[in-house]
Order: sequence, then C-alpha cells, then structure tokens
Amino acid sequence: MIETHAHIYDEQFEPERDAMLSRAWQRGIEQIWMPNCDHTTVNGMMQLADKYPGRCLPMMGLHPCYVQADFEKELQLVEDWLGKYPFLAVGEIGLDLFWDKTFRAQQEEAFLIQCGLARQHNLWIDIHSRNAFWETIALIEQFADPALTGIFHCFTGTLEEAQKAIELGFKLGIGGVATFKNGGLDQVLPHVALEQLVLETDSPYLAPVPYRGKRNEPAYLDLVAQRVGDLMQVPKEQVMATTTQTARSLVGPKVLSAS
Repeated sequence: MIETHAHIYDEQFEPERDAMLSRAWQRGIEQIWMPNCDHTTVNGMMQLADKYPGRCLPMMGLHPCYVQADFEKELQLVEDWLGKYPFLAVGEIGLDLFWDKTFRAQQEEAFLIQCGLARQHNLWIDIHSRNAFWETIALIEQFADPALTGIFHCFTGTLEEAQKAIELGFKLGIGGVATFKNGGLDQVLPHVALEQLVLETDSPYLAPVPYRGKRNEPAYLDLVAQRVGDLMQVPKEQVMATTTQTARSLVGPKVLSAS
C-alpha cells in the first residue's frame, strides 16, 4: 500500500517515531507521502526523507491554515525548495473556511500561485478543502489548465462533489472518516470507481474505528482499506492493489529516479 497523506514529522510521534514507522512497514506500506504545512515543518519532513529514501516522500507547499498576511514570504520558500529538490507534489494547498475566514483572499491567491508552481514543475497538487469544496472547485476552474491534477485529500463530500472532482481529473483521498458511523462515505463510495481512489490516514489526525479519538498512524491504513472494500463489495486485497496503482500513476519519473 501507499499511504498518500501523513504528517509523520508531527511532534506527537516524537517519542517513538521509528517504532511507528516500523509498524507501518510491517503492515505492507511501501511508501508514506508527507505533505508540508509551512516553514516550521520543512526540516523535520526533510530529515525523514533523508533517513528513509524512497519510502518517506515529501511534498512542498503552504497549507491554507498557515496562510497569514505575509504569505508571500512562505511562498518564496516553497518556490525556492521546488527549484532544488525533486518533490513528489505541491501540497498540501487549498482553502480552509472552517476555523477562520480572515485570510480567505490570501488563501485563494496562495492556492492559485501554487497551482502555477505545480504546473511549472510538472507536479500534481494535494488539496485541502475543508468547508470549501465548491470554492476550491471554482479556483481550479478559474486556473483553467486541464493538465492540473492531483488528490482531494481527506475527501468526505457528497456523491455530486465526488463526481465533480473526478470530472476535473482529480483522485479522492479516502481516510479514517470512511470508518465513522455517520461519516457519509457509505453513500458515496459504492457509486464511484475504485480506480478513482487513493488511501490515506492524515496521521496523527482522524484515526479510524476502533481507534477514533486517539492518535492516528500509517499502520492503520489497513483498516481504511478494509472499510473501503466492505463498502464497495470488493476484497481488501483488490482495494490495496488498485489504490496503490492509482497512487503510482501520479508520480513522475523525476521522483522515481530520485528514490
């Protein structure tokens, strides 16, 4: 399996990060893809990329929750890094209108700029769109580049939203919410093609049942795969194989050669 979204550099893993990663490898996870947040997360992420080459693969981007009035400085750092390292993707980027809408205009500008950086470097984007799906879609349509692709990370939307994302060439990142009783994905996943999905945990957040409310970790991806298989009425092994192949299809030769 490929874990397509995990913040394994997070301080919550500090006491036993190597043991946590060992559990992931033992569960058959071959790669963990790491989204960046801002300048404060780069060093920890890159240390893991150096320690586990080919297994812990970093992205570079500015997370919408970290967008402030001076976001241009952060974007300059993103641009500088993209010019000197073969990153997996530009991410995680997007809009978050759940907590605070103070910097909504800056979030939108930062997203569009980073879409441009992704195209410039021939990379896909990893999208965060909390309480902002259609607003994010509007920006993608405004950007108007059919070659722009990527993942709607932590997808928890409706069937209509799933179909719109797929129509625009994006994959759906499915995580622990799929295991929640009222998560809503039981009304969506049976009606989309398995080939449109990739698996993630968003560790250390959103742990699947039976660990809900506790710290999440990549080893729990197996539980997500099982739940997706149950909802789509296909064997877990098929879910694992197909989502891994879909994830690999996003990765360019530049990254593969670096790994």
